[in-house]
Amino acid sequence: MTKQTHAIEHRIISSWISSGASILDLGCGDGELLSLLIRNKQVHAQGIELSEQAIHNCVAAGLSVFQQDIDTGLTEYSDKSVDYVILNQTLQQVKKPDFAIKEALRVGKKVIVGFPNFCYITDRFQIFFRGKVPVTASLPYEWYDTPNLHFLSIADFKDYCKKSHITVEYEAFISKNRTIRFLPNLFGEVGLFLLSK
Repeated sequence: MTKQTHAIEHRIISSWISSGASILDLGCGDGELLSLLIRNKQVHAQGIELSEQAIHNCVAAGLSVFQQDIDTGLTEYSDKSVDYVILNQTLQQVKKPDFAIKEALRVGKKVIVGFPNFCYITDRFQIFFRGKVPVTASLPYEWYDTPNLHFLSIADFKDYCKKSHITVEYEAFISKNRTIRFLPNLFGEVGLFLLSK
């Protein structure tokens, strides 16, 4: 994913979050989004991350981040105890995405989910013409070293929300460093959703 796409993604997420809100970022990585939200929205933020190196970087930056595997659940958090739970670029990497979303919706009043669209047009072309698993800006890994366990499309996620009776309050799609609206399952590189239950 390019830096511009990353910046647009963060800008959209930030626009969905109320100033002073409480945030739980699941799979917060190096804490870039948490830092941005603290700086621009004065949020009360906490992160959960599995990577020791990422946690070290977050703590060095003054962020409150704990090591935990979100596949085991969020039992230490009570129902609706956080304003927003964020699963950005995390959902496709967890072992049990359905469980992770249900736990996020239990703990958070609202949940923000962002993921690469595995049915993006460039990916489809690479599979069709090259006969290989795609390697693109949004999917920069070879098949043998990818952290992604689940390969979902924007259409897949919308179907899941409908079947699970999850409300999609807002949605946004990013392609080539800009937001798009036309045929997002084909032309959207990244999908972002604000959910509630």
